[in-house]
Amino acid sequence: MSQNLRVLIAGTGFAGEGHAQAFRAAGAEIVGMVGRTPHVVEDVAERLGIVYAGTNWAEALSVCAPDIVSIGTPGGAHFEPIQQAIEAGCHVFCDKPMTESGPTAVELRDLALAKGVKTAYAASYRYTPSVQHARALVAAGAIGEPTEIECISHFNLERNIPFGWSHRRADGGGRLNNNFTHTLSIACAVVGEKILSVMGEVRDDLGRAPIVEGVHNFATRRDFIPRDLDDPTLQWGESDAEWSYTVLARLESPMARQPVSVLFKHGGLVPRFHEDHIVFYGTEGAIYIKGHYGSRELFLHGADGDWQEQALPDGIAEGLPDVSGETELCWHLLARDFVADIRGEPAPPYPTFREGAEYQQIIDIIRENAGWTNVAGLR
Repeated sequence: MSQNLRVLIAGTGFAGEGHAQAFRAAGAEIVGMVGRTPHVVEDVAERLGIVYAGTNWAEALSVCAPDIVSIGTPGGAHFEPIQQAIEAGCHVFCDKPMTESGPTAVELRDLALAKGVKTAYAASYRYTPSVQHARALVAAGAIGEPTEIECISHFNLERNIPFGWSHRRADGGGRLNNNFTHTLSIACAVVGEKILSVMGEVRDDLGRAPIVEGVHNFATRRDFIPRDLDDPTLQWGESDAEWSYTVLARLESPMARQPVSVLFKHGGLVPRFHEDHIVFYGTEGAIYIKGHYGSRELFLHGADGDWQEQALPDGIAEGLPDVSGETELCWHLLARDFVADIRGEPAPPYPTFREGAEYQQIIDIIRENAGWTNVAGLR
């Protein structure tokens, strides 16, 4: 494998741009970008200094001959581009959700294994500095045996964000695909990757959203909320994705004699009163991290019986890229590990399509509002 790795980006929005910057920082060459709308992909590619811009993915694979493809489009648009890229022998970096369903994710995972290409799955908030710190503390025995995890978040999202992929299951929408994927990854990163069983309940408490043209970047969709929601000419789209969920899970941990109990509670449309947070409880202490993805201050409850804020260890701080934004930072760290692994350099384990397929199958199960379901045997 050449050290000058060539990357083709799918997507012109927040994720596509973020992936391009992350791979450049990792030392790869961005050789092309593909989007849906000609003038949008041309404008974004020019601004980012990317020579090739197009709207035909198969053509871009042929012309650009990438070593890696990076998928930064909504989850419902992932399957065919990833399938084509794997068939072309490309390694694949894919944002969450991996696809719109468990069966399609499993199919891509198996195809990647059969073709011998490497994959990375960007449920990537496990890379936030405080989550890395929590993982080190738990591994060092700071809270004894882990017993319980609590992941609580309330986003109070605007109900009239324009109708789009986030409202439709078939397009990869829903809060499980776009929030739970991260918190599940965080819990697994800290206490253990083996998920034993899950149960859950989901709710669509939105119903509908206004249809507005011109929204190309997920990060700026709020700017397109109509001023007059009572306009009789305004069209509305019906949501079929969950905006709230409650999930229970049991994880096997090499650091505990019993399964670790996990509560994932998320309300996409309701306001928070206290901080969103993630807490890791153990037999001898606890770790509390502020923020819905554990990206803020970390506190340790130890033998002295009090919560004490902990400074980020130098070893973690020194390994962080110089980039603003927690999402961007996590993409940079995952891309760095992925590129190193492809080059044959030492790299720590990172999430792959194995986790992506497992998470999509678990999401399918949770959406059935079923009771406890054994997921340890998911293929």
